[in-house]
Amino acid sequence: MTTLETPGPTLGVVGGGQLGRMLAEAAGPLGVEVVVLDPTPDCPAAPLAHDQIVADFDDEDGIRELAERADVLTFEIELADQDVMGRIGEETGTPVHPKPSTLETIHDKLVQKRELAEAGVPVPPFREVEDADDVREAIDDYGAPVMLKARTGGYDGRGNVPVESKADAEDALESVAGPAMVESFVDFEREVSVIAVKGEDEVATFPLGENVHEDEILRETIVPARSSEAVTERAYDVARDVLEVMDGRGVYGIELFETSETRGTSETSSGQSPRESGGEILLNEIAPRPHNSGHWTIEGTQTSQFEQHVRAVLGWPLGSTALRSPTVMTNLLGDVEEQRPAQLEDIDEILETPGASLHWYGKRQARPLRKMGHVTLSAHDEGTSVDDLLETARDLEAAVTFRS
Repeated sequence: MTTLETPGPTLGVVGGGQLGRMLAEAAGPLGVEVVVLDPTPDCPAAPLAHDQIVADFDDEDGIRELAERADVLTFEIELADQDVMGRIGEETGTPVHPKPSTLETIHDKLVQKRELAEAGVPVPPFREVEDADDVREAIDDYGAPVMLKARTGGYDGRGNVPVESKADAEDALESVAGPAMVESFVDFEREVSVIAVKGEDEVATFPLGENVHEDEILRETIVPARSSEAVTERAYDVARDVLEVMDGRGVYGIELFETSETRGTSETSSGQSPRESGGEILLNEIAPRPHNSGHWTIEGTQTSQFEQHVRAVLGWPLGSTALRSPTVMTNLLGDVEEQRPAQLEDIDEILETPGASLHWYGKRQARPLRKMGHVTLSAHDEGTSVDDLLETARDLEAAVTFRS
């Protein structure tokens, strides 16, 4: 039985960006204190957290201090060092969730795909590449284009390079600048995601979201996704299979492709062929943390992804993921040509629109395409469709400007 007292439990979070900020927002009403570790003084999470430790994500002294002050450690950024967190967690007796072993799997996209394929999770055809000849061979086998991915370090689309022809192989590898893998290019109908939660003895999934990307960066999420009932159920099945591979409690952002074509099978380290997708759902990538495509849950569901993460890592019962109403989220990206102080103008239309909610992340500097905030728009009457919401959300996003 869960007991709460004052002061309540302390959650230590490696990373203090916008995800840490929204985790702290969700933790406060539960009586949970949040301490974040981040190298940027006065990081976005700092005003809402109980305290900030200013240290790098792999700083052993800083992570040790965080562990000694926390009842549970978690992270909001994949740059967290799994080896340091695992070792210090054991030495201090502070649980780490999701487990460092999961973070280790996620860090290397090739390892991630191999483990998932071996578990029967449907993935696009993929292989390791070491040189341009390997990329050209993949184009021969998969057809052009192919997607070249940095095995480590890629975030928000960075490290993903489409290779249109064999002549582009050398330049693409140079741009990745490190260990790489290649995937068959998926001719998808839409990109979707399942925000899934692994609790102490239970699993929960949020309604399927449809994602719109541009330049490999998420721009919009539409809920419910405009997918068939059969495809939606298939996405939930795949998400639950993914959770079986992941170790440790918490929220997982599971990005998927919906495609009408039956794809080939993929490499596995064991040489076995995984289950085919049936032409419906293929796994793209996994984030072992709350995800941008789940920000809509703050207004759109009974319990947000951030509250669920707090509950899950503490081992508390999960909340309801029921949809309150159709919801659309649009990201506010830094619409600037070079770095400058962050200032968002003309927000009145957002504030005056029924069902609209503005989230500003408190970042001091705007940079080109940097995520500075988001807007959610929820249906406020039964006659409003997701297409109506999407049109209005795009109008609201276009109405605001970053000071130039």
